[in-house]
Amino acid sequence: MATLHRPDPSLDIWKARSHPLDPIFLPRSVAVVGATEREGSVGRTVLWNLISHPFGGTVYPVNPKRHQVLGIRAYERLSALPEPVDLAIIAIPAAGVPAVIQECVEAGVKGAIVLSAGFKEIGPEGLELEKAIQEAARGKLRLIGPNCLGIQNPHTGLNATFAAQMARPGNVGFISQSGALCTSILDWSLRENVGFSAFISLGSMLDVGWGDLIDYLGEDPHTHSIVLYMESIGDARSFVSAAREVALSKPIIVIKAGRTQAAAQAAASHTGSLTGSDAVLDAAFRRCGVLRVDHIEDLFDMAEVLAKQPRPQGPHLSILTNAGGPGVLATDALIRAGGSLAQLSPQTLEQLNSILPPHWSHGNPIDILGDAGPERFAQALEIVLRDPASQGCLVILTPQAMTDPTATAAKVVETWRRSGSRQPILASWMGGDLVDAGEQILNQAGIPTYRYPDQAARVFSYLWRFSDNLKALYETPTLLPATAVEGERVQQILGQARQQGRRLLTEVESKEILAAYGIPVVPTRVVKSPEAAVEAAAQMGYPVVLKLYSHTLTHKSDVGGVQLNLPDAEAVRRAFAQILRNVSEKAGPEHFQGVTVQPMIRTDGYELILGSSEDPQFGPVLLFGSGGQLVEVFQDRAIGLPPLNTTLARRLMENTLIYKALKGVRGRRAVNLEALEQLLVRFSQLVAEQRQIQEIDINPLLASGEQLLALDARVILRSEQEPPVPLAIRPYPSQYSWPFREGITIRPIRPEDELLVIQFHRHVSDYSIYLRYFHPIKYSARIAHERLVRICFNDYDREIALVAEKQEPEATILGISRLSKKHGLPEEAEFALLVADPYQRQGIGTELLTRLIQVARCEGIRRLTGEVLSENEGMRRLCRRLGFQLLPSPEDPGLLRATLDLAADAALPTPCPA
Repeated sequence: MATLHRPDPSLDIWKARSHPLDPIFLPRSVAVVGATEREGSVGRTVLWNLISHPFGGTVYPVNPKRHQVLGIRAYERLSALPEPVDLAIIAIPAAGVPAVIQECVEAGVKGAIVLSAGFKEIGPEGLELEKAIQEAARGKLRLIGPNCLGIQNPHTGLNATFAAQMARPGNVGFISQSGALCTSILDWSLRENVGFSAFISLGSMLDVGWGDLIDYLGEDPHTHSIVLYMESIGDARSFVSAAREVALSKPIIVIKAGRTQAAAQAAASHTGSLTGSDAVLDAAFRRCGVLRVDHIEDLFDMAEVLAKQPRPQGPHLSILTNAGGPGVLATDALIRAGGSLAQLSPQTLEQLNSILPPHWSHGNPIDILGDAGPERFAQALEIVLRDPASQGCLVILTPQAMTDPTATAAKVVETWRRSGSRQPILASWMGGDLVDAGEQILNQAGIPTYRYPDQAARVFSYLWRFSDNLKALYETPTLLPATAVEGERVQQILGQARQQGRRLLTEVESKEILAAYGIPVVPTRVVKSPEAAVEAAAQMGYPVVLKLYSHTLTHKSDVGGVQLNLPDAEAVRRAFAQILRNVSEKAGPEHFQGVTVQPMIRTDGYELILGSSEDPQFGPVLLFGSGGQLVEVFQDRAIGLPPLNTTLARRLMENTLIYKALKGVRGRRAVNLEALEQLLVRFSQLVAEQRQIQEIDINPLLASGEQLLALDARVILRSEQEPPVPLAIRPYPSQYSWPFREGITIRPIRPEDELLVIQFHRHVSDYSIYLRYFHPIKYSARIAHERLVRICFNDYDREIALVAEKQEPEATILGISRLSKKHGLPEEAEFALLVADPYQRQGIGTELLTRLIQVARCEGIRRLTGEVLSENEGMRRLCRRLGFQLLPSPEDPGLLRATLDLAADAALPTPCPA
């Protein structure tokens, strides 16, 4: 079995690995283009910062008008330097930057930081300059900026900015689009003794964007959390993909400017980029496990608490205080932020009664009164930490005459450590100099402190929200019952509309598309005359509904095009005439192509809306919520990104107010929520697959205890001249599925396979595990959910695992192969392979690796590598048979490096399935 190579995590990966961004963050030599001695200039400041903060490399000023700058020999141009440099820092007027980038490429420079402003933020002229830079740099060097402050790497001493100060070393990676905010945060951090692993001003993101930097910091051992100040998203798919991977191991906290329309316009004028829909951004952040906060101070509060405290298992907070007012303030902030007070058990209340004065609050918040000393605090805290209903604890101290803040802090730390509690604990020591010593004790022990209790309560709610969302994203979903999609029928409908020059589908066509994906729709017949309407109604049975049938009008109610609850033939005739008259008066007779007849459905259930439209940055987005004619009035909706699984569908539903009613209220039967989950998943599949559709909605979708039924539907196609915006999350690559022999199928892995992978590991021996991973792994560790998340929940943009599965006598995974693209090197990937012991030496491993190579070619991979133990004779034979070159690994004499050059036969046709 081959394995992915992972360096020893105890090593400094920044030094051990090679990454396309290393020349920017770890340069051995730097050229400053535009270096000058003019006081107050960017060129002078950045040169001074580089030479006054040694980073272990050489600095070369480049200025054609000077022989030396700040006492250092200057060079006329990059080509005149005595050696190729890793990094060029460019601080010249914007008009000259494209020529310098071209010179960088010719001189072999691999990284550049463009500090200059005057690009797309000033209009078309600046945009043309950016295009020229991109054309020169594409595929040859990586570039940060333009219009940025630069970057600092505090752990090496690199200060490639024109900021006045250097950040302290620490474990927070900070990335900001605003250079001015960077300098403010830097000044604040020095005062507050906050350190950084990297300090990055991103600028306009002409090349390097959020995704690149999140990936880079995700691999950096110095970075424990990543903090972002964002004005625009840039490459949405790259951001979502990187954040989904990194957020599993390192918290990512973001503050996004532009929530309001005025702020969005200001951000757009600042960066020259669209900011996008704020609600869609919220949905994207939730989907990839990123925590969004509203205040700058919350960015670093959350970075601290996530680094110091465990994740809460629920939203229920216990508040322990020596004053009632601060407890009330904390409660208000907690509830507003989505948390709740823990309901203390009778045993806990009884124990508190035994140690507290008679006039304590007898509930949560637990007011232990103003004369509480260190012992009372400690005894009450010990009792609260034992209560299983408490999922977090906030300790509040106000410095009253009889209070000892320092001794109380020491007692709190001692009690917390002795308890072994796994719930997070926060503290608010209110006051000034009197509480400073106590705060220091708490902070050194790993208990975050806050001067105000409402801030602490808000931090707990953020912490809970982050933990709950991340957990929900990776709950194992259930597999939907197999339902064949009538794809050919869908294409016929879409093709017919295109031929007729229509972008708006009729209601009947829209419902047929839904039905093709297994979504139940109300029976509908199109008629052109009153007599035909009466005949159709008689066949369906009264009462019936008549609706306008039009190729051009989409909102039928707005033109009087809906007549409900028609009890007999005469009512049908009158309704037909009324609709014709209404449409002719309000829109014109040319918009009337007939009516549809539908049975009148009892609407004692709930009217929902389920729809999708296209966001200019994230592509198709889903909407679910309360429907009907008042959908815009109630505004009860949740937004998500396709594709969905059953877990994500349930979470989308839970984010609406109507969800509580769907579970059953006031004697009404609950809706079949599992069936509704499945309907949402099928709808998201439709949206992801049918990219000719620009907008689609079902309104209303009737949901009752008896049925789910689409009563009305609307579909709008995109213009043929308008290309679709890519999905933010790549859907399941079903095209990579092939039949093998004896009922075995090769297909991509999916999140629903977790139970099958657990069964698979029951048949994998310890020796096979050793050959695959080069060290033993206990069975309990192999099947832990946290580990299987990384195996089954593939981001198909980054990795694709194939499984060999047989269905008889029951679904069984026989082997797994995996293709993982290298970060920053999109044309290179690593492979791995593991086959269960009973199925080895039966050709399954050969088929899995052969198909994996085919996938690699289709994904544009030009070089495939893997590590094989020298003693693994079977894997060595397989690799040689499939064309891999095997060479000793320079890092470990017991390993062989298997390499397959796919670029060598790139001219050969690759059968890539559609």
